[in-house]
Formats: sequence, structure tokens, C-alpha cells
Amino acid sequence: MALGGGMSCVKYLLFLFNLLFAITGLIILIVGIKAEVNSSPYIDLTDENFYTSAPVVMIIVGIIVFVVAFFGCCGAVKENHCMIITFSVFLLIIFLAELGVGIAGYVKHKDLENSILRHLNDTIKDYPTNPDVQRTFDIIQTDLKCCGINGPNDWENNKLPIPNTCCDGQVITNGTPAECSINSPTLHNKGCLAEVVSHLQEIAAVLGGVGIGIAIVQLLGVIFACCLARSIRSQYETV
Repeated sequence: MALGGGMSCVKYLLFLFNLLFAITGLIILIVGIKAEVNSSPYIDLTDENFYTSAPVVMIIVGIIVFVVAFFGCCGAVKENHCMIITFSVFLLIIFLAELGVGIAGYVKHKDLENSILRHLNDTIKDYPTNPDVQRTFDIIQTDLKCCGINGPNDWENNKLPIPNTCCDGQVITNGTPAECSINSPTLHNKGCLAEVVSHLQEIAAVLGGVGIGIAIVQLLGVIFACCLARSIRSQYETV
């Protein structure tokens, strides 16, 4: 079925948009996987569900985008009204999902610090007896070069020795190995609360930015698809 010159242009623009969607799907998938990897084990420090679910949502959306792009490409090339409508509906759902992730990423980061502070205060005293707590603190203090919640004194305030992960490498005193202490030259002086919050906020910012940015582009795709579907339907009605 031949379309008018203007709608033919829309047809090919829609086809090009779907190639772009395939690329954005890959971007979303990569960003989601990277966020999932980078947020562990820090995700255990907060009870905000956004930081658990957002990367998974992005991964699922990235995979679905490939399927949606297929419908869009086939519908545009074959001028199939049903496939284009299916494409539009799927794309609109994805748009809403990505927009929701983006908005949630902006809103939830404000509650993040209180959630992490509460969790750290509740678990630091269990460091000697709980392997999970010990592993989490050790990974954070090693990766982020920090110590305690607000600083090394948090360990002494809880009547606990400063873990060796609060120091860089093996502590040496008078030529012999020693435990990490408040006077160790390689002690991490900054607290972990600010570092963990900053790390997770960076992940949330990336998820939010990618979600909103790509959602806007995909909204244009929905508009093009609706214009093309309307033109194809009008062609059927005039035959």
C-alpha cells in the first residue's frame, strides 16, 4: 500500500527510530547490569526497595526493548497497522516504566542517608558475631577507604577494636605486624556513611538520567508510530 510523501517520510523515520531503540535497549541493559553489580553489597545497607528493584527493572526493560524494536521495524516496513499499534502500546508501557524509574531515582535518594544510618547503627555492634555484617563492613571499608559510620571512633564507642580493613594493607609497628588502631598511619579517617550514600546516589543518578533521557526519545517514537498507524488506517478506509 503506497503512502503519501509525508507519511512515507514518517515510515522511514520510524524505521530509523527502531534501530535507535535497539541501541537504547542495549544501553539500558548494560546500565542495569552495571548498577546491579556496583550496588552490591551496599544495597544490604538500606531498606529502600528502589535500590533493589530499579536495576532489575532496567535489565528487563532493556531486553523488552529489543522485542519492541522488532515489532516497530516490521510494522513500519510492511505498513502493518496491527504491528504498529502493538509497537506503540509496548513502547508506551516502556516509556512509563522508564519514567517511573527516573522519577523514583530522584525522589528516593533524599531518604537514602537516614535508611543507611539506621542500618549501620543497628548492625555495627554485631560485627564480631555476625559473619554477614562483618563481610559487609569489611568490603565497604576496603573498597571505599573508610572506617566506621562517621569515623574510626565509632568502633571504640561501641567498645570494639578497629578492624584491620580500616587500614591500608598490613599494619607494621617497629618492624612487626600489628593490629589496626586509631594511631595507625594508614588508618582511613573518613566515615563510611557519606561514602556509601554518595556511591548509591551516583548509581541512582545514572539510572534516573538514563531512564528519563531514553523515555523522552521513545515518546517521540510513539508519536511517529501513531501518525503512521493513523495514515495506514485511513488508506484502508479509502480503498
